[in-house]
Amino acid sequence: MDQATASAAPAAIPQDGAGSAAPPRRTPRQQLTRDLILLGVIFVLLAAAIWAGFSALYRQYWGPSAFVERYLELIAEGRAADALTVPGVAIDSADLEAAGLPVSASEALLRSAALTFGLRDVDITQERPVAGGYEVTAAYAIDGTRGQTVFTVRRSGTEGIVPRWSFETSPLGMLEVGVRGSMQFEVNDFEMDKRQVSPDGVDADPLAPVSLLVFSPGLYTVEVDTPTAEAEPVHVLADAALRKVPLDIQAQPTEAFADVVQQQVGSFLAECATQKVLQPTGCPFGIQIDDRVFPETLAWSILATPGVEIVPDGAHWAISPATGTAHIEVDVQALSTGAVYHLSEDVPFVIDGTVEILPDGTASILVGSPALR
Repeated sequence: MDQATASAAPAAIPQDGAGSAAPPRRTPRQQLTRDLILLGVIFVLLAAAIWAGFSALYRQYWGPSAFVERYLELIAEGRAADALTVPGVAIDSADLEAAGLPVSASEALLRSAALTFGLRDVDITQERPVAGGYEVTAAYAIDGTRGQTVFTVRRSGTEGIVPRWSFETSPLGMLEVGVRGSMQFEVNDFEMDKRQVSPDGVDADPLAPVSLLVFSPGLYTVEVDTPTAEAEPVHVLADAALRKVPLDIQAQPTEAFADVVQQQVGSFLAECATQKVLQPTGCPFGIQIDDRVFPETLAWSILATPGVEIVPDGAHWAISPATGTAHIEVDVQALSTGAVYHLSEDVPFVIDGTVEILPDGTASILVGSPALR
């Protein structure tokens, strides 16, 4: 039997279904690099998220715009005491002097009672860096009036990672109110007296304006409504930091006050008519008779009382010249013939006068006549 030599067939190499070779395994160095890259990407994404969150908080709570919005929110809520504690709002005489404003300005209106206007629709329209801080522009509506104010804000420190801010220039404004014809007036329904807010106190000049610090932005209504004087409301918008807003108001006498003066004039003339003389003392009427009169027969009466018109006269009032008519009845003896006759004659006259409101609120009315001066 022949012997055959058999050769062994080579072993088959396993192949996948696609017929490709299995990927090579990464070395430890390659795996570490891959992990570090992945961690780096995660870190960058996390840092971006943290920064985005911080930026949102900064804009909403910690930035200069948020600082201004907080101040405006306090004004809108009528929280005057809290608004004054906002850094940079309260000022002293040195600040006023530096701004060229009266150092004696009153703080009487820096209270909630004067914050009766409606501040709404606040919108920060711009925030831009300037030397030493930021300028923040806020738009708003006050009782239907649109306004815009620019605030200057500077960084005053840091608490942890949170910045602190202060107004570089106080946002307070100033009203310079001149009222003629009344020592009393109202600002946003808050009653005021010049003698209470003037540095001269009870010796305040009735014609001198008074300086009043106010919160800005704010809409202020000034009017006069007293028993003796009145003036239509005047509205003014205080919308700039440490800017003086002048107001000049001429009050007019009330109808009730004019009636009182008319009554006093009538009483004055009636008293004059009781004097049984040709020239009643201190009175605007009289007559000259060269013949002899019989005083016991003399009688004055007022036929027409002058209609009184009260007009402004500096700090007080004046009675405009007005005509009236008196009548005299008297027996007279002619010196030339000795004959006695009866005189009945109308005597026209003119009155004027002054009306001064005294510190206690009463009126001093002086009636005279241009013919007697």
